[in-house]
Amino acid sequence: MMQDRLNRVELLLGSDVMNRISSCRVIIVGVGGVGSWCAESLVRSGIRHLTIVDSDRVCASNINRQLMATTNTVGRAKVEVLRERLMEINPDADIMAMERVYCEEDNALFHLDEYDYVIDCIDSLKDKVALLLHAAASARRAVFSSMGAAMKIDPTQIKVAEYWKVRGCPLGAALRKRMKRAGVKPARPIMCVYSEELLANKGIGDVMREGNSNGTLAHITAIFGFTLAGLLMKDLTDKAEE
Repeated sequence: MMQDRLNRVELLLGSDVMNRISSCRVIIVGVGGVGSWCAESLVRSGIRHLTIVDSDRVCASNINRQLMATTNTVGRAKVEVLRERLMEINPDADIMAMERVYCEEDNALFHLDEYDYVIDCIDSLKDKVALLLHAAASARRAVFSSMGAAMKIDPTQIKVAEYWKVRGCPLGAALRKRMKRAGVKPARPIMCVYSEELLANKGIGDVMREGNSNGTLAHITAIFGFTLAGLLMKDLTDKAEE
């Protein structure tokens, strides 16, 4: 059965790459609109050892863009709902769900040194900076990061660039500014998914009055997530050919 599930992947990539995919270890920090789709793509592509990190619970406002958010999962921990879905895709997978916030103070709890890939899908500026700095500290580990996916509608404007070359993204600019002020920078290059498109919110719903939310669409967050997964898969195949 497992062979049947992945035969199209192996047909494209070959058995040597499949062995690498099966053995590598990945952690996704933040499994909302971007991270949830990234996790799905990775497991469907053969990733078996995956840790998903998020402290939030599913709420109704997540349903428009987050993979595991439905009317039946509102109120449940995001990582637990997502893990259930991923295990239905591959019951043999080793998927750890961590229902907690990644932060500088608790970095040791996440054992980043155990992973081959770290995928950053965090919204919090402070925690995102901490993760990128710690994750990039190891030369053996590849790091991929999502910039802001809100307030966008055009999929053709989604791009990939090295962290310091991201332009037109307020989150990317804020990250660089914060690091420059602190006199720090990632120890190695980090490839990022971003878009220069920036639309204005037109609605006046409750979430807008709260002042901490922006409009989002599922196709944009999903493409961000799938692109992150694609960067990881390409890195794996490139290394297999070296």
